[in-house]
Amino acid sequence: MSSGGNTMETNKPRNIFLRILCGFWRFLDQSRRAVANILFLVIVIALFAVALKEDKSFTIEKGSALVLKPHGIIVDQKTYRPPIDKLMEEASGGREERPETALQDILDVLRNAASDKRISALVLDLDALQGAGLNKLQTIGHAIEKFKASGKPVIAKAVFYDQNRYYLAAYADEIYTDPEGGVMITGYGRYRTYFKSLLDNIGVKYHVFKVGTYKSAVEPFIRDNMSEAAKEANMRWLSVLWDAYKQDVAKARGLTPEDIENYVLEMPQRLKTLGGDFTKLAVESRLVDGTKDDIAFNDYMKSKVGAADNGKTFRKVSFYQYLKEIRPVIPKKQEHPNQIALIHAVGPIMDGEQPEGRIGGDTLARLIRKARLNDKVKAIVMRVDSPGGSAYASEVIRREILAAQKAGKKVVVSMSTYAASGGYWISANADQIWAQPTTITGSIGIFGMLPTFEKPMQKIGIHRDGVGTTPLTNPYDPMSGMDPQFAEMFQQAIYHGYDRFLEVVAKGRGMTKAQVDKIAQGRVWIGVDAKKLGLVDELGGLDKAIESAAKLANIEDDYEVIEIKREHEPFDELLNKLFAKVGWPTVSVPLLDSQFGRQMVTTFKPVLDRLSRMNDPRGIYVDCLCTLEP
Repeated sequence: MSSGGNTMETNKPRNIFLRILCGFWRFLDQSRRAVANILFLVIVIALFAVALKEDKSFTIEKGSALVLKPHGIIVDQKTYRPPIDKLMEEASGGREERPETALQDILDVLRNAASDKRISALVLDLDALQGAGLNKLQTIGHAIEKFKASGKPVIAKAVFYDQNRYYLAAYADEIYTDPEGGVMITGYGRYRTYFKSLLDNIGVKYHVFKVGTYKSAVEPFIRDNMSEAAKEANMRWLSVLWDAYKQDVAKARGLTPEDIENYVLEMPQRLKTLGGDFTKLAVESRLVDGTKDDIAFNDYMKSKVGAADNGKTFRKVSFYQYLKEIRPVIPKKQEHPNQIALIHAVGPIMDGEQPEGRIGGDTLARLIRKARLNDKVKAIVMRVDSPGGSAYASEVIRREILAAQKAGKKVVVSMSTYAASGGYWISANADQIWAQPTTITGSIGIFGMLPTFEKPMQKIGIHRDGVGTTPLTNPYDPMSGMDPQFAEMFQQAIYHGYDRFLEVVAKGRGMTKAQVDKIAQGRVWIGVDAKKLGLVDELGGLDKAIESAAKLANIEDDYEVIEIKREHEPFDELLNKLFAKVGWPTVSVPLLDSQFGRQMVTTFKPVLDRLSRMNDPRGIYVDCLCTLEP
């Protein structure tokens, strides 16, 4: 009894100590949560305060210049980022990984500013632009031309113009660069990183299954260079892009396409003659009108539009401030009886639910279904900007399009920069397909690939063994290899998938499978060629596609365009709107913004991204290795 009592007496202090520790831990945990909640609440209140302060203090002075300064990549639909990530990023002074500017925002701002009597000029400040598809640049260029038709001047400025920046600058009445700046136009190229020798050296084997002579998406894993078939196909669409660029820039600038070509070809020798002075080369070539640093440009604009009330800068309104002026925080109710639903399909196609920036098969199908079940929606316009991805997810989306058509809705596809492979699969059955001359499409082919690591596993002493009731109980094991029977079965599935792809396109485009096969084989086509081949119906932008959808639905005289998009939590939506109102600038990281940093990202990120998004449940893909990285 005494020993038991001693044990109980001994345990009492220990239990008390544990209770104290547990209580202290609960106190710390609750305190941490309370501090985090208070901090979050303070940040939210600060956002509201800043937004309200801006609303009260900001007015557009009459005669102001609109400063259009696109940040990052110009996209059809911005990638979704949770508000809490933005809050933490801003609180820590972090950098937005890939800043984006929505194409439609730019178009809306230019369209409104043209007739706004408070706006007297447009300044294109292009230093923060990182990239855009040529067709998006062309669309903005046309919008700038319409702005100029109002009689208001357009002035472009940048420290240094790369190819994309200069395309937009060419539409300006005046172009200025920094005294230490210049213009760097290079043409278009397609270069990939190839890993076959690396994989061989480390013993990783990629089992590749594909159909299509030109289906080059798998080449980085099975070759050390680009195949001749891929070079042939790539050179065709790259040449069309380059010709279009030269023609557009030359016309806008009052030059000839040959002038632009010669500027690129003669650049090394002419720079040598000019002592490496890029600015002088640009001025002599009539690509820019002169040089002005920021101080000189500010003074020049003061003389053009007048000084602001503070006297320090010229009268101006930023792109983001002006966008806030013309976009209501709470959108109006969509009550029009004749509606055209605009649905964006932007990014790689993946299985399941995905946020904006990726196309989820289930996500996009649900948006199409929402339009189908809305009696006010008479037609659907799907804006496609995708190089493809999961074959199964593509088919899920296509089935929902067919269901919408069966319900009496007209479906029109508007192709943006890319609508290739899976991007074409989801487009093929539309009532009408619109592309732009420089849209990259086609790539009707299919592939699958599975890696095995048996050799490196053996080298480090890891082995797999076992028994099964049939030869197919362990057909594919990444650590021990692939059964030959399974490999043959997988290849047969790929053949079936390609035949199915041909069938989908043939039915959608009114062709035979043999006719489709001749222009398929995984080959990429540019928009102008795709129209000649019957892969698209008309050439034109989103506006033309919407007008056509209205005509097909017999509502061309009276309709409203509504955007159907993925819904987020109401609080998230509110925070996102507040971020849009505040319009905080992007913070840059010098290493990533350097030429070396951009080159390293361009070299490896596309491959890692491609591998990370391969989630097709059957491992079969309709994907195109045809994107031009910004």
